[in-house]
Amino acid sequence: MKRFNILLVCVCLSVLAWTGEPTDYYLNADNKAGNMLRAALTAIIENHTDVGYGGLYDVYVTADNLDGKVWDMYSTCIFNHKTDKCGGSIPSICACYNREHSIPQSWFGSKTPMKSDVFHIYPTDGKVNAHRENFPYGECSGGAKLDDKERGRLGASTFAGYNGTVFEPDDEYKGDFARTYFYMAIRYSGISFNQDKQNYGKVCFTYDASATPKTDLTAYSMSLFLKWHRNDPVSAKETTRNDAVYTYQHNRNPFIDHPELAEYIWGNKKGEVWTVAASGTDMPNADDCTVYPIPAKDRIMVNIAGYSSEFDYEIHNLSAMSVASGSASSGNPIDVSALTEGFYLLLIKTNNCLIVKKIAIVK
Repeated sequence: MKRFNILLVCVCLSVLAWTGEPTDYYLNADNKAGNMLRAALTAIIENHTDVGYGGLYDVYVTADNLDGKVWDMYSTCIFNHKTDKCGGSIPSICACYNREHSIPQSWFGSKTPMKSDVFHIYPTDGKVNAHRENFPYGECSGGAKLDDKERGRLGASTFAGYNGTVFEPDDEYKGDFARTYFYMAIRYSGISFNQDKQNYGKVCFTYDASATPKTDLTAYSMSLFLKWHRNDPVSAKETTRNDAVYTYQHNRNPFIDHPELAEYIWGNKKGEVWTVAASGTDMPNADDCTVYPIPAKDRIMVNIAGYSSEFDYEIHNLSAMSVASGSASSGNPIDVSALTEGFYLLLIKTNNCLIVKKIAIVK
C-alpha cells in the first residue's frame, strides 16, 4: 500500500496495537545467501497453524479492519464483518464480501493448508472477485471495470512476458499483492501452482520437481512483482495484518518484516549474504520519537532523539486517507490547524524507517 515512494527497510510503530516481529524470529536466516537463505526462510514460516476455511472470517475482524468495517482492496464498498458475507448468488457490486484467493484455488488444486492460508486470502467484494476470475495479476491499458466502485480492472496484459488477460489492482495495493506472492513462493517452495486447466498458474509460478527450489516465480511475475514491491512500499496496513495473522497462524510474511529480502532473493542483491542486523542499523525507532502536545489544536511538535535531519511526514485519517503532508525537522512545528477534530495517524519517514504515531486534534 503506497504511502512514501521508497523501499522501506523497517517499520517502527508506537501507540497502535501492533506487536511487531518477535525477537530472533529470523535468526536462522541470518548470514545466509541464495538457496540457503530461501531454505532457511521456508523452515521458519512453514508448518503454521491452519485456521481452516471458516476461520478466515474470524481473522479478518482484526487483520482486515478499517474503522470497524471490512478493509476491501477490490472495491470502495463498505461491509460489516459479521453480517455481509456472501451466500448464494451475488446480484451486484457492494452486495456482499467473500474470501478471495489472490492465488486462485484452481492453481493448487484447493489443497490444504494453502486453501486457508490467510496471507494470500483477502476479504473482497464478491462481484469483483468473480470479475477477476482466475486470471493472473498484471498491468493493462484501459481495461474493464464493473463500475467506479471497483478497485482494479480486467484487460489485456501490457507488461512484457505475458500477453493474455490480467487483473490489475489499484496502485495503492500492488505492493501488498507482490509481497503476498513472494510469501507464497517461499512458504510453499515444494508445491506446484500449475494445476489449473487454463495454465494461468504457469504465468506466475514455475515448478521443477528435480530443482532446488522446486517452486519459483516466473521471469514475468518476478519482474512485475519487484516493480510493484519497489513502487508501493510496506504500509501500516500490512504490518497490522502481518501481526494479526501471526496471532492466529503463528507465522509471518518475511517480506513485510524485511522488505529488502526480495532484493536478496530475486532482485539486485541476489546471491549476496543477508543479515538481520543490516535492515535495522542506525535507525531511529518509535521510542526515540516524541510528539506533543497531545491533544493538539493548531500545531504539533516532533522531537526525535539523536536525529537532526529533515524528515518527510504524512497525516492520515482513520480511513487511511492522506489529509496532510510535508517536510519538517525535529523541534519545529507542524501546522495542523486545517484538520478537523478527531484522531489521526502521523507517519514520519526518517533514514528509510517509517515511524507511526497516533495523534488527537481538538478544536
